[in-house]
Amino acid sequence: MPIRQLSDTIINQIAAGEVVERPASVVKELVENALDAGARHVEIATAGGGLSLIRVADDGSGMAAEELPLALSRHCTSKLGDAIDDIRSLGFRGEALPSIASVARLSLRSRPAGADAAAEIVAEAGTVGPVRPVAANRGTAVEVRDLFHATPARLKFMKSTRAEAAAITEVVKRIAVAFPDVRFTLSGSDRTTLDLPATGGDAARRIAQVMGAEFADNAIAISAEREGVRLSGRVSIPSYSRGNALLQYAYVNGRPVRDRLVAGALRGAYADALPADRHAVAALFLELDPALVDVNVHPAKADVRFRDPGLVRGLIVGAIREALARQGLRASTQAAAAAFGAFRPGGGRPAGTAPGWTPERSPQRPLEPVEAAAATGFAEAAQAELAGTPAPSADARAGTAAPDAAALAQRLGAARAQVHENYIVAQTADSLVIVDQHAAHERLVYEALKAALDARPLAAQMLLIPEIVDLPEEDVERLCAHGAALARCGLEIEAFGPGAVCVRGTPALLGEVDAQRLVRDLADEIADSDTAGGLRARLDRVAATMACHGSVRAGRRLKPEEMNALLRQMEATPGSGTCNHGRPTYVELKLADIERLFGRR
Repeated sequence: MPIRQLSDTIINQIAAGEVVERPASVVKELVENALDAGARHVEIATAGGGLSLIRVADDGSGMAAEELPLALSRHCTSKLGDAIDDIRSLGFRGEALPSIASVARLSLRSRPAGADAAAEIVAEAGTVGPVRPVAANRGTAVEVRDLFHATPARLKFMKSTRAEAAAITEVVKRIAVAFPDVRFTLSGSDRTTLDLPATGGDAARRIAQVMGAEFADNAIAISAEREGVRLSGRVSIPSYSRGNALLQYAYVNGRPVRDRLVAGALRGAYADALPADRHAVAALFLELDPALVDVNVHPAKADVRFRDPGLVRGLIVGAIREALARQGLRASTQAAAAAFGAFRPGGGRPAGTAPGWTPERSPQRPLEPVEAAAATGFAEAAQAELAGTPAPSADARAGTAAPDAAALAQRLGAARAQVHENYIVAQTADSLVIVDQHAAHERLVYEALKAALDARPLAAQMLLIPEIVDLPEEDVERLCAHGAALARCGLEIEAFGPGAVCVRGTPALLGEVDAQRLVRDLADEIADSDTAGGLRARLDRVAATMACHGSVRAGRRLKPEEMNALLRQMEATPGSGTCNHGRPTYVELKLADIERLFGRR
């Protein structure tokens, strides 16, 4: 077949394959156009999951009648000057509207400020009609009907109406987080109305609107800046997490992105605070010179490339870890809610059992000293009540002084008892605290080991016979560039010709190690993210294992002074709200909630 020039319609349909992946992609492009036009209220309506109808109307600056044909022509835009590295708008490629018009029925109606009337232009399957006057308010309204009717094969790849509608909701929410001064309204026959009122620029309120009040109650603010890159936002405390990463929102200069580097930095920041199958909740905002980030990576504009990825990753990891350390001990409200749910009638019965189900009694076992004292105290109090005489005090029964006011005023309060040889029950001025002694002490030992690792360079186990690892020249250069950092972790390497490195020592803490595999893995990591954190991560995992085996075991009886010492250590140790595996170390139940549980409030 001879070479020939493709028609404009075919060219636009090819471009639509990248820009218009699904109805949510159309909504994203149209909403971004509205925001670039300075809109303060964006209304979105859909039907049939967006396949039947998508309508986006705004109160932005609008377009003159003579600009409408250009708006439906490829590579025509008002947002980009002569510098492709100075992009300060969400859109800039000039592909969205013509791409959409090539695969759907599209009408574009607009009225700029000061104009006497609005104008409209209609396109169907790439064929553009004439401009005609219409009546409309200031701003722009774009209506897309029968999406992909011109390319019916694409319809086979769409999901259910409900799934497509949910994807549109997610897109609107992600965009809305970055624009708290704009009102967003999403409605239609295939959904309940979502209304996100403007918050006057209050980012925290908008985040709570979109991500939920529960996240706001379990999040901490972050703010940091390094070499012209500014980071702000909110991240969840370690004890509040999700089973997937859907609630991780990232923005670069106001643009919603799904970036591997940002996602990897989040995993790194929570590496020793969350289990591998749990994910932090976060809204991160990066601001930097447009020349330092490339947003022209893909037509969908969801991917970006940073000029200095190591700087960005280090900023995110450092800021989150510092914020987690600074906020101190804090329990998730999620854990407390789950605990109260278990206390309510039926809350703890197995799935599928009848409402009247009650658990079988467990075999009787001897009460521990603290438990026996408590049981005796209740009996004595009941007898005194019947006899009309004062009940003996707790001090008289236990023979010890009651916790003083200073201990009760501490974050975790004063230890009252140990139950089931693993759980410390403590009392504060306004709450009840239950601590998992093994999980808590495991975190304390782990943090102490990490502090020792950070205090000085790690010892290297020198190899009797140095090991030569063959690598591509570029990997050798990358490894040698990070040689000093690797040496602090106990890995001694040096270049051995243009295509190999010589390993003279490995971290003693790792014991016997496959040097070939270790070096190759590090080379791959440095090539991917320009960091050599993988080695330190392996060392941290060893420290975590040592901490697990060296901590107070479940089943050990603790004296009152030991329990209180553990509580005080937890209060002074960053990250002690979760163990090394990401499980909570304590649950706090507010007295007011307990009283409501028993009908006292």
